[in-house]
Amino acid sequence: MIVTDEQWGDIPLLHIVEEQFADKEVPVVIFLHGFTSAKEHNLHYAYNMAKKGLRVLLPDALLHGARSEDLDEVQLSLRFWEIVLTSIEEVKFLYEELGRRGILKTEKLGMGGTSMGGITTLGCLSVYDWINVATIMMGAPGYVQLCKAQMAQFERRGFTLPITDEERKNLLNTLGAFDLTKRAATLKQRPIYFWHGQQDTVVPFQPTYNFYEAIKKDYAHVPERIEFVTEDTAGHAVSRKGMLQSADWFARHLQSAFV
Repeated sequence: MIVTDEQWGDIPLLHIVEEQFADKEVPVVIFLHGFTSAKEHNLHYAYNMAKKGLRVLLPDALLHGARSEDLDEVQLSLRFWEIVLTSIEEVKFLYEELGRRGILKTEKLGMGGTSMGGITTLGCLSVYDWINVATIMMGAPGYVQLCKAQMAQFERRGFTLPITDEERKNLLNTLGAFDLTKRAATLKQRPIYFWHGQQDTVVPFQPTYNFYEAIKKDYAHVPERIEFVTEDTAGHAVSRKGMLQSADWFARHLQSAFV
């Protein structure tokens, strides 16, 4: 297996592929890490995907990993949505760069992520129809609801948010453009796998499960394209079983007749 540390534009990333597929046209997965994490922390996902014949890109998000700026967690939290929105833009750049490099001639692209990476993936699904398959590990589709909850939590902790009422309104309006709970029709029955622990106190389980229940009817004729896996004692950490199922999901659907 080949793991290379690369720089695509402003984005540091790890590029993982089995040696036998290094020069071949195989499906690609862009997999995003979580808040305060970094690209190398998801190498176990990439390893299992690559073993199934997929090419995997693990990018560092803005202010994370090789792009960190020595901010503490509070400072980083205040820039959470800037990071997510930047990642959504950068996923488009990575997609276009894959084409420029002649790597994605198959047009078979999967995307997924853990926590903040799952949240970002859901936003990408709302605006990019070229994402064929997704896995959402502890993500949240309701950008506006989640942002309001985060702001309320900050204020309960005694912090004064450094934004004006007008800036708050503009942020919520911007997030609404990527909020999949308001744009569920954009999924168009693309295969999507969710994993979420019921005891998650960081990204609450129930709103994501409610979204799954709401969109499940749209998959009535293709129920094999949507799955929600939960573990009743799990918190904000994906189990090994969930990680392996994520890799299986990408392999099954990216290599199927669907795309």
